[in-house]
Amino acid sequence: MNIINFPPNITTTEKAANEVSRLLIVDDDIVLARSLQQLTELVGYQVKVCNRGVEALALLALESFDLLLLDLVMPGMDGHAVIDNVRRDFPQIPIIVVTATGTVSEAAQSLEKGVYDFIRKPYEPAELLRTIENALAKSQLERIQAVTSSKLDHYENLNHYLVDSSPDIIYTLDEKGRFTFVNKRVFSLLGYLVDELIGEHYSMLVYGEDIDAAKYAFRAQSSFERATYNVELRLRCQSDREEYRYFDISFIPILNTAHVDHIGEGREFLPLKGSYGVARDITERKKVEYAMAYQAHHDMLTGLPNRTLFNDRLEISIAHARRNHHRLAVLFLDLDRFKWVNDTLGHIYGDELLKNVASRLKSCLREGDTLARIGGDEFTIILPEVPNKDDVPMVARKILATLEQAFVLDNREINISASIGVAIFPDHGDTIDALTKSADIAMYHVKWKGKNGFMQYDSSMDSIFHQKMSIESDLRKAIENNELELYFQPQVDVNTLKVVGLEALTRWHHEDRGWIPPAEFIPLAEEAGLISMLTYWLIKQVTIQHHRMQKAGFGDISIAVNVSPESVLKHDFVSNFLLSLRSENIANEAIEIEITENIIMQDMENSILKLNELSRQGVKIAIDDFGTGYSSLAYLQKLPMHSIKLDQTFVHNIQFIGQELPIVSAIIGIAKGFNLKMIAEGVETTEQMQVLKSLGCSVMQGYLFSKPLPMSGVLAMLRSQDRLFA
Repeated sequence: MNIINFPPNITTTEKAANEVSRLLIVDDDIVLARSLQQLTELVGYQVKVCNRGVEALALLALESFDLLLLDLVMPGMDGHAVIDNVRRDFPQIPIIVVTATGTVSEAAQSLEKGVYDFIRKPYEPAELLRTIENALAKSQLERIQAVTSSKLDHYENLNHYLVDSSPDIIYTLDEKGRFTFVNKRVFSLLGYLVDELIGEHYSMLVYGEDIDAAKYAFRAQSSFERATYNVELRLRCQSDREEYRYFDISFIPILNTAHVDHIGEGREFLPLKGSYGVARDITERKKVEYAMAYQAHHDMLTGLPNRTLFNDRLEISIAHARRNHHRLAVLFLDLDRFKWVNDTLGHIYGDELLKNVASRLKSCLREGDTLARIGGDEFTIILPEVPNKDDVPMVARKILATLEQAFVLDNREINISASIGVAIFPDHGDTIDALTKSADIAMYHVKWKGKNGFMQYDSSMDSIFHQKMSIESDLRKAIENNELELYFQPQVDVNTLKVVGLEALTRWHHEDRGWIPPAEFIPLAEEAGLISMLTYWLIKQVTIQHHRMQKAGFGDISIAVNVSPESVLKHDFVSNFLLSLRSENIANEAIEIEITENIIMQDMENSILKLNELSRQGVKIAIDDFGTGYSSLAYLQKLPMHSIKLDQTFVHNIQFIGQELPIVSAIIGIAKGFNLKMIAEGVETTEQMQVLKSLGCSVMQGYLFSKPLPMSGVLAMLRSQDRLFA
């Protein structure tokens, strides 16, 4: 803020030079008032806000303010009444009316009452800040005039004082551009003493990149192209505090009235004696403008270019590639497990992870490449020149490798991966939309193929992409409309040949495509963010069907339900799960939760808390697909496990009786050592059953015993199980 320093012989109660101007905002719309407060505080003012006229007058009576920003339409005492009271009781405070409903007559009425200016909402921030600055400067000068008028002997002393006290740099130049006068403001703004500048050429102050613009402005007014020429220039600072400051500078010619030249067509020109002007410091305004421009083109979390700037740079890169007949690449990158981090650990962890990912991605790229964050966990990359066909795969592999390394956030290790789609110009598109769409489609194919990889776009992907999108939409509707079906695969004790449990399995019969296998729609549900919805549907249906079993007299048989990692790690999973059991009057022991080893490894601490709480409530816990994950014995000691399921990949390797199976033997030994029930999945042959039984595994499921059945088939089997396998 510009503050005028008074000469030592002037006694005054004016502000000290290092104090900041204080503003009072009066507006009943608190949202707009806070927005205006943030804008004005950003440039250094001290600001208070109130939303009633009476409150404003009370504050003015208690505190000192330099400027009033006033809305006209307010409940109770309106803005006009506030103006009347302020003009009467605090005439020294300038008023700027900032209102949305003001008419021309209201503006005229306000100005007649002595307000400094009348601004309608919505306003331009730069215009409002300039008006505030001018009003404060005017108010300050008015106060100076009032204080000094009785002290100064004549007008010349007053004029010199005002010039030296101006918030702007005032100067005069001779006809060659050398300083003949400059006021003392140049020292507080730029650090130069007046004597250092007198006789020096104006160009010594101009920042190097702006020299040409300064010379053009000086020539324009010297040659009478314009009576006044205004230009924005950067002037160099002498001190080390900053390199330069921004100024709005006017060049105004000073004419020699002692001579008159007549030059053509009867026009009179006076010889140039020099020029004078005013240099107004607009540095803070420029900072606001640059900050707003930066926010419009950058992601505020990571500092990376956003979609707008990415598109601008891609457009330039395409034009350059087309002109020079070379290729460029666009990479579309999506983090594979970011949603899990956000949902289970919270947005603070998610934001920190994104910043760390952005840093690692930048380290994989060249200086001329562009990395942008276009939303959520999606990043795009431009490789503006691709001279070699192996360059893009090399970059993609480098990115995947650097993301495979664990991220450590607040002493937590977080493991993620990425799916990357690649599009090449001009092979896969020659426009911004075509290239980004092709890269996006390729990225989705990586997701569907198992994630953590990269693929280059191929035209054959289009039909598959649209088909997948259609299936995703249909799956959402199927879950919402309860169109999925629940099947159950019996778990048999081979010693007694009795059904001792069931595993619940989701089936989907599409009205057009027929049966869609779980291996296809389960990954699609995970990618589309539908897996939690699907899990809760499954749990609800399992409780309904178990209630049906109870009524049929088979309530002692438990049902195992496989739940997704995303669902288990949600903060409300335990409460929602138990609520589902209570809603159907199902005993907690009747439902067994199957989890994969990956759930545990994703967030060990959270997993232990959730599963221990469920176990305390009587819910049984089983580890599904045991042996295919991390297989750490440490979590078996920490978690309340009741059973482990031997993955069918191990079972399918059993070919004949007497075959050596060290891994299967070890897993069964682990189950015995921890006193856990062992269940073998995917048993399809008598040889597999006999080998597993000889190794000590007695509970099995698979097509040897039964294919998955609807509940009606399960009940029929249970009613006749005395005759099963006879």
